[in-house]
Amino acid sequence: MVSELIGKYIWLVQTLSAAGERGLTLREISDKHERRYDQPYSRRTFNNHRVAVEDIFGLEIVCDRGSNRYSIPFGEEVMDNDKSVGWLVNTFTVSNLLTLGKERLSGRVSVEDIPSGQTYLTSIMQAMEDGRELRIEYGKYDSSSVETINIQPFAVKEHQRRWYLVAFCHERADSLPDVSGNSDPRAWRVYGLDRIVSLRETGATFKMPKGFDVDDLYRNSYGIYFPIEGKRSETVRFKATESETRYLRDLPLHRTQVEEGPAEGGGRIFRIRVIPEENLLMEFCRLAGRVEVLEPANVREAVKEMLRKGYDNYK
Repeated sequence: MVSELIGKYIWLVQTLSAAGERGLTLREISDKHERRYDQPYSRRTFNNHRVAVEDIFGLEIVCDRGSNRYSIPFGEEVMDNDKSVGWLVNTFTVSNLLTLGKERLSGRVSVEDIPSGQTYLTSIMQAMEDGRELRIEYGKYDSSSVETINIQPFAVKEHQRRWYLVAFCHERADSLPDVSGNSDPRAWRVYGLDRIVSLRETGATFKMPKGFDVDDLYRNSYGIYFPIEGKRSETVRFKATESETRYLRDLPLHRTQVEEGPAEGGGRIFRIRVIPEENLLMEFCRLAGRVEVLEPANVREAVKEMLRKGYDNYK
């Protein structure tokens, strides 16, 4: 099966990356392969996999003729710098490990389901790669009706166990005045993959907007939705308990997070630079009791009001 073969390419990349600059001999690689797959690993098969790894991931497996040890030069650094390669390697690795875990560790491996990552993600990413437009039937959470939309798939983004699609919407563009071309950001929309009822290619093609980068698009945002036009980033300072501080150090609230230092009375003070929209306010509410917003005053009051409404529900 193709998926099994790609899984072996991924395994080889991970195995050699973990070995570092010293690398591994073919015998060491073969032993690891046999323990992992219960199959021998011939030199011919290994060489075929070497070629495939370079073709697919752009990673060269080199051999030190003096020691006959194989390695990927700067393997971990290459994957860190090339996010697409790193994401692909890590995704396949986790998938393979979970499959193996279910087989050999029955009843001992539990994962959370990502409801939108199964059905349409592969088709969307293929359409993105080929530059092909899609027609989707889409149902919003706030409506029982389903609408048909013609889109240009720009990017996919994962957030809080859900996959989202960033796309140019033809129907939205038709309703806007003075739309200058298909790259007009006013016609860009975000769609949850779990709300897509059906999807198919239309046969039309498109070109990506020049300089598009989905990470840059969300640089000043928290969550998945685009910032409201006219709103600017603000510095939001908050205090975290000592226990929550350890979590925030490992998993920052936002890419701009900075730890300022100790807070009076205990805990630590952090700051982020972000547009304070509803998703961020909801996250602060989720962390209530462990995180306190200090400033700006308007953000502190907005969080306080959301918490007050929640409390009133339980009176």
